[in-house]
Amino acid sequence: MRSSYKSVTILLLALLHGFVGAAEEGALSEGLQNPGYHEPPTWFKNSFMDLQEDLAEANKAKKRLILYFYQDGCPYCGKLLSVNWKQKDIVRKTNKNFDVIAINLWGDREITGFDGLSMTEKQFAEKKRVMYTPTLLLLNEQGGVALRINGYYPPKKFSAALDYVAKKLENSLAFSDYYKDAASKESSKILYSNKQYLQQPYHLSATQRGNSKPLLVLYEQRFCAHCDEIHKDIFLRPESQELLSRFDVVLLDRWGKTPLTTPNGETSTAIKWANQLKINYAPSLIFFDSMGNEVFRTEAYLKAFHIQSVLDYVSSGAYKTQPNLQRFIQARANALEAQGVHVDLMR
Repeated sequence: MRSSYKSVTILLLALLHGFVGAAEEGALSEGLQNPGYHEPPTWFKNSFMDLQEDLAEANKAKKRLILYFYQDGCPYCGKLLSVNWKQKDIVRKTNKNFDVIAINLWGDREITGFDGLSMTEKQFAEKKRVMYTPTLLLLNEQGGVALRINGYYPPKKFSAALDYVAKKLENSLAFSDYYKDAASKESSKILYSNKQYLQQPYHLSATQRGNSKPLLVLYEQRFCAHCDEIHKDIFLRPESQELLSRFDVVLLDRWGKTPLTTPNGETSTAIKWANQLKINYAPSLIFFDSMGNEVFRTEAYLKAFHIQSVLDYVSSGAYKTQPNLQRFIQARANALEAQGVHVDLMR
């Protein structure tokens, strides 16, 4: 499939999960807080930032390496450290199977990469296409990425990700397949539908849809708590409704066999196309332009302001002229505040 999203998704929400200056101080909803700087756990590797050396030491200890990219003011980084990496079982399996190195997305410390080249932390993050915090690169013995985690995973899914990489399953089984039977029992068993969305048969090219609207593909699944939150709250808000009206929207079952024609005209099924797109999170929001190219995606837990900002970023065409979504989000928040609209990141 043709895909131009790489040039955009690499900049995916640098401040989506760490929006400095706009977040409320003190307690936020669902136990999240604006953490400022969080001291990493003492059991993180004390690295001299020579990644070739770190990789060799991990291999010798029969461990794998995790590169943890963070930034100050990132509430989801704080939650990763204060919730996930406070649970004894997760700490135990991390220590047993991995060395973890913390890298500041905006840092100026010098890093020697796996290719022997030296650069700053922020240059290394850009090279690794990381502008999304937290991002974790779980590496294999050669320094390649066995699994990439964009954003915050709740403890259960995060623990499964650690197991998946520790067991070295990345070459034999997709993480989405590994994890699909561990969905939350507290979430709804239904797959949402909306009469305003595209209906079957799913012909998703702009020509077949008969208009020039961009396409938003919602890949979801049953037993998906975040899907519940999006459809029962976030998408029902007036701001979201207006932004969604700018798109043709289709909702697909991550594990369904429903036939479809992809945006670039290929015949496929929902599950086959999901595998081709490497969908590992529900809900994933995948955006396509009128040429059938993927231009953006989100695949992490997001609150309303961030989802609305992404919808605005794509529908306005801002991604074409402003490749740094961080700057777009900050400018959008500033403009709303200037209009008297208070921005609450976690509402």
